[in-house]
Amino acid sequence: MSTKNFDLLMWVSSILCLICVSYGYNPIDNYLIDCGSRTNESVGDRIFVGDNSDSSILSTPQKILANTTLEITSSPYNSTLFQTARILDGPSSYTFPTKKHGRHWIRLYFFPFNYQNYNLSTAKFSVSAQNITLLKEFQIESGPPQVKEYSLNITQSNLTLTFTPSSNSFAFINALEVFSLPDELIPESAPAIGTQNNYSVSNKALETVERVDMGNKSVYPQDDTLWRLWVSDDTYVIHNYLAKFVSNTTAVNFTKGGVTDIIAPSSVYGTATQLDSEHDPNTKANVTWRFDVDPGFEYLVRFHFCDIGSMSSPSISFNVYINSMLVVRNFDLSSRSGLGVPYYMDVITKLSDSLKLNVSVGPSDIGNSYPNAILNGLEIMKISNPKGSLVFESDLKKSSKMKVGLIVGLASGMFTAVTLAIILFVLCRRRRLRYAHVGHSKAVENFAPNEMENNSPNRAAIFSSSKFGYRFPFVAIQEATDNFSESLVIGVGGFGKVYKGMLRDETKVAVKRGVSHSQQGFAEFQTEIEMLSQFRHRHLVSLIGYCDEQNEMIIIYEYMENGTLKNHLYGSDLPSLTWQQRLEICIGSARGLHYLHTGSAKAIIHRDVKSANILLDENFMAKVADFGLSKTGPEIDKTHVTTAVKGSFGYLDPEYLTRQQLTEKSDVYSFGVVMLEVLCGRPVIDPSLPREKVNLVEWATKSLKREQLEEVVDPHLAGQIKPDSLMKFGEIAEKCLAECGVDRPSMGDVFWNLECALQLQGSEKGSSCAGDPSSQVSHVNHLEISVSTAQFSVGDIAGISMSKVFAQMVKEDTR
Repeated sequence: MSTKNFDLLMWVSSILCLICVSYGYNPIDNYLIDCGSRTNESVGDRIFVGDNSDSSILSTPQKILANTTLEITSSPYNSTLFQTARILDGPSSYTFPTKKHGRHWIRLYFFPFNYQNYNLSTAKFSVSAQNITLLKEFQIESGPPQVKEYSLNITQSNLTLTFTPSSNSFAFINALEVFSLPDELIPESAPAIGTQNNYSVSNKALETVERVDMGNKSVYPQDDTLWRLWVSDDTYVIHNYLAKFVSNTTAVNFTKGGVTDIIAPSSVYGTATQLDSEHDPNTKANVTWRFDVDPGFEYLVRFHFCDIGSMSSPSISFNVYINSMLVVRNFDLSSRSGLGVPYYMDVITKLSDSLKLNVSVGPSDIGNSYPNAILNGLEIMKISNPKGSLVFESDLKKSSKMKVGLIVGLASGMFTAVTLAIILFVLCRRRRLRYAHVGHSKAVENFAPNEMENNSPNRAAIFSSSKFGYRFPFVAIQEATDNFSESLVIGVGGFGKVYKGMLRDETKVAVKRGVSHSQQGFAEFQTEIEMLSQFRHRHLVSLIGYCDEQNEMIIIYEYMENGTLKNHLYGSDLPSLTWQQRLEICIGSARGLHYLHTGSAKAIIHRDVKSANILLDENFMAKVADFGLSKTGPEIDKTHVTTAVKGSFGYLDPEYLTRQQLTEKSDVYSFGVVMLEVLCGRPVIDPSLPREKVNLVEWATKSLKREQLEEVVDPHLAGQIKPDSLMKFGEIAEKCLAECGVDRPSMGDVFWNLECALQLQGSEKGSSCAGDPSSQVSHVNHLEISVSTAQFSVGDIAGISMSKVFAQMVKEDTR
């Protein structure tokens, strides 16, 4: 085919393509090439023109057109584009005349296959456009097809795309696109996070790193005005149980003069991932997505928002973060756009040494009825560096000459390196020993300096006992939690956020960080350390340490692999618990609470018993957690403690709520509510249900009184529960929920009856239901204490010293 004929064919194909997409975007410059093909290929409403050796667009001494019969089924792009390729044995260039100056997209299609003596998976080459390095020493060894997308600002009459094979190798390309972009698509500048300045990108090249459609949906090129691929966000969400996928594309309304489908199609704005706060109106967690990126580059991040009418509250206000840095606080989507009206926001962020980019949305700090957070779409674009490159130059990509020099340098400095390593080892060892053996006097001296200055000695009084002392340095906790990364948040409560952490010895921990400068938070901090430092029980979460440096209030616990009981009952995608598992969890929790009530001279009242405060280890053994609201029980001659009402709505003892009289039976009532959650598999308050079912206790209690408990049982338990076991469970739950505390059983009676329900279910673990419950409880509790305290006597259990436990940890740490 002659050059004139090819150019004519390109012109005719372009006209046909423009006619086909006349309802959408018509690029002025539009080159679509099916490389290595002798025929044209229709892809939706576009025509990819087959190139050949006579084309004036391609300048190369080689004439190798490759093809394969392999069927590609793993790509969202048209598979026929990957079945041909042009092999380039030497430096080669595609030159595209441009009629319009400005942003152009370049899309490069790659898929390696075997052709004659060429194995395309061994090809190694570089690609540049104008003076920008797009790919360097690029190689696709295997896997699905890849499409690389770039955006360049073209100010000349031609765009030249150059392929340069590496030494003793070759290059290849399956297909390519070059077309001009709408002026409004890429901004000239955007605000940089953490500064007051705008960052210019007008003369920078961009590489699309991620283009994501939230709501667990994908949008394919044929459904996008600019033929973009939007991948589903489900693989990027870190904690799926915090997210809720919603869809309502009919609600999207592109208003005149506003955002158009050029920015993103309605199928992107019509789906969203939002914070699932419906079952927990007090949640403060963030929904976080994690992406792989190259360090050392700036990134243009575009957020797409649209209120598609899926939120529980008419007002949508939330915070937006990138890698724990605040992008915008109290972002009020309702005021930025109307219902169904799309809105987008661009920001610039720089990653110095991180290989991950985390994007989070979470509740704002203003008083909403329900916590809100929503995201419809996200685009991440790498910005070219000052060298005009989009390639991450890792140590592995350095030239062989540099490698040789590095090896020689390492060899000559080996002795110095070994010496430094020994010195660092000794220093680190001493430092760890110093931190491990910080005594209680230093804890008192350094604890809450502001409060000490304000003559509030009581705030440090809990540390006056020599029984406590394992104080972690703040830097160690920062290291364990990746500087409190939002991606490691595993829970949020009234005290603050809880992070998953990893100590240097690879011990997993849960780190609860209190809200700074909170008077109430400080009291909870004191209380929790005091409680957990005194008690040790297999059904109470264990304390690892604390930190009070820099006015921080941080408590470190053992990490519970399976999270909260609540998340295994509802509001997440976790597998449903069996009835036997639920019974065993209830028994373990009841044992822990019984120990709190009876394990010392004065009872300890938890005051915040709920399914979110019952944690499960790797074997689903239950442990009661969160003692920040705990209260010492009444004196021996008193029946109750008069105190302000604290706890969680829906779980509060009505007697305590109306009279402010707190007793151990207040915990029993709350535990009865938990038992209903376990049985019914639903939240305590669910506003989405009919009025008669909103309150779990009211709804389930009616069935209990009618002896028709089967109608409220969690559907996941269908066919699992034996009638006698269900009847026993319902009976004890009803007694726990008695209006008057004196009519409720003790926690000892509760767990004895639960074990009876387990036996009736047919488990060999159950104890006998016959005999006196009190004697059975006494026997079981004695065994429990013996197991949990090991080397300690029963008489010492109330004042068990955490320093003994810590001492053992220190010994192991210094070996």
